Parts: sequence; C-alpha cells; structure tokens
Amino acid sequence: MAEVMVPIGPQHPALKEPVNFRIYVEGEKIVRLELDLSYNHRGIEKAAEERNFIRVLPLLERVCGICSHSHATAFVKGIEEIMGLEVPARGQYIRTIIAELERMHSHLLWLGVAAHEIGFNTLLMWTWRDREAVLDTLEEMSGNRVHYNMNEIGGVRLDLSEKQVEAAQQRLPVLEERIAQYVDMVSHQETMLLRFRGVGKLSKEEILKYGTVGPTARASGVDYDVRRDDPYLVYDEVPWNVVTDSSGDVYGRTKVRIGELSESLKIVRHCIENLPGGPIRVTSAPKAAPKGEILSRYEAPRGELAHFIRTNGTDKADRLDIRTPTLANWTSVAKALVNQNLADIPVIVAAIDPCLSCTSRMTVIDTGTMAQGSISWEELVRKCRARYGTEVQP
Repeated sequence: MAEVMVPIGPQHPALKEPVNFRIYVEGEKIVRLELDLSYNHRGIEKAAEERNFIRVLPLLERVCGICSHSHATAFVKGIEEIMGLEVPARGQYIRTIIAELERMHSHLLWLGVAAHEIGFNTLLMWTWRDREAVLDTLEEMSGNRVHYNMNEIGGVRLDLSEKQVEAAQQRLPVLEERIAQYVDMVSHQETMLLRFRGVGKLSKEEILKYGTVGPTARASGVDYDVRRDDPYLVYDEVPWNVVTDSSGDVYGRTKVRIGELSESLKIVRHCIENLPGGPIRVTSAPKAAPKGEILSRYEAPRGELAHFIRTNGTDKADRLDIRTPTLANWTSVAKALVNQNLADIPVIVAAIDPCLSCTSRMTVIDTGTMAQGSISWEELVRKCRARYGTEVQP
C-alpha cells in the first residue's frame, strides 16, 4: 500500500493552536510524520530583559494564561535565591495555595478538552462547571480569574482575609465530591475506555530517552515530581503523594491528572487550615540583584518548568531563558503517533496538554523575500556570542 501524506495544521479544527503535522499514512495507520513548530515568536524573553523586576512579573504571567502563576513563581524564587531573601512563611503558604488551585484549574480544563476530542461533551460541561468554582476562588483571592498577579519579589502582593478563607473552605467539599466521581468514572466509562486505552502508548524507557516531563512521564511509571524531588514553597511541609501509573497511554495520563486533582485539593485544604500568621512579604526587598546565575525549577501543571536567569547587579535580568514542559514533550508525541490510527491524532496530541503559545521560540524570516527558514547551530551560537558575549558555549 502506498504512503499518503495528510497535512494536519497549522490551522485545523482538531488542533486549537498553530502546529503543523505532515502525517504519512498507509490506509488509516500512521507510518511516520514530520512536526513543524514555532509559527509565532512573541519575544517575551527579550522583552523581559528590558524591564525591571517589578514590571517584568505581569509580562511573564502572559507567557501562558493557564500557567501564569507558574512562570511568575519560577522567576521570583530564582531572583530571591540570588538576592538571599527568605520569604515569610505566610507568603509561601499563599503562593502554594494559588499554585495548587491553578493546577486544579488546568487539569479540569484539560479533562474537558480531552472529553471534547472524543465527542464526550457531557464531561466537558461537567468539568468546566467545576472549574468555575476554582476560578471563583482564585478571583476572590487575587482579583483576577487568569493572570493572578499575586507574586512580587520577597513574597506576595495580597493577604488572605478570613472571609476569603471561609469561602474557599466551603467550596472544597463540593469539589472533592465531584473529583471522586471523575476518579470512579475513568475506571468504567465505556467511551473513555474505548478511546483512551492502548492509544499513544509510551514505555518508561522511551519517556526517559526523550526527556518527557509531567503527567505524561508519570503515566509511564516515572516517579518524578519537582515539588517532592527539589522542594520549594512549602511542599516539604505538606502531606501529599506523587501520582503515577503504569499504563503509559492516554488512559494512564488521564488517571494521573485526575489523581493529581485529588492531591491538589488535599494540599489546598492543608495550607488553608494551617495558614500561619505574620507578614506576607519581606519588608524591604532590594531593587537590584547581585551578579549571579540560577536555574529555577517549578512543577507546572504540564510538567517541569525551568527559568534560567542571569543577573548583573542591576534591577533587570541580563538573560532569561524559559524551557516550558510542552517543548520537552513534543518529541514523545511524535513517537506516540507512529503506528496509531489517523483518527487518534487529536486525543494523543491533547494528552500532553500542549501549549503552543508558550512553546514557540524562534523563526527566521528573510526580510527581502519574506521566506521562512532555519539556521545552523553554529550560526546561532555566533549570533548569541555577538549579542551576549563570548561566554556562550556551543
């Protein structure tokens, strides 16, 4: 049977963001594919280097709408470590509460999208209804539903009142009951079992080989989570468990995310019930950071997020480089699609919860012809050295 090339994207009903797959099929089976990313380079890293530490945080929250607190926290905790600041306990607890509410928001949104991809729109409506309770809580605490703007260097911007804490506590039992229903549903709901089990399977060895992170890796038996293995905020003080599964398929990735919903709710409840008193931020954080470098790691909802930050003694970052979890997971998606049915592309891609807006990094345009192209690694190093100095290593 002859191979046929089927283009999927960059604009396609099954893919909500610009990514292009050139799928080669024999009949309905995918035999190989080519993946083309990076249709939109927004220049956020470069823009961040031009702003001081106060003005840069709202910008970094816009790297990703769903992971806005993740990016802001990864940045501030890196700068705080360079400065040698110790954030007050109450500020760290509030950061943790917002972080886990954001994880619940992300996983509920993902579960609805995954259900939509297989035509299970009832589950989409249920999960997005429950997501509203999480967003209402975030809005009450921060004033915003998406970009919370809670972080600042040395702590958090806003304290939590007794009324806000009580409102959050009242919503937790309802969310706990609904999440329990999803845990039960994933084990017997026929539509999910038929469309998720055995689809997009990746072994533990393949996950480790391709550097996959987050729920995608944990669904293949990789017992790794930055919150436990390189603890930050108050994760080493809170009782919780890393959720893993051995299925290695879309079904396993669904089970991991639903399990993490339960763990996030447990963390939020513990932090609210044990919220310490005292200040929420350092009273006089310095405006400038001493010269230094740091790799700040954070377990975002999609997986390990890393901010490389270099400071030069001023109130601006000399260099900021962001490695998002989606970027780390694309190779495993390409591997998981081979030998699968053409109709399973949407759900396999959705299973890593991809975010193209925070993944795109670079596209090279010939301004004379407006043609898109690429450059070699050596040429990229040469350009980086010309801009940042000779210390850039190939």
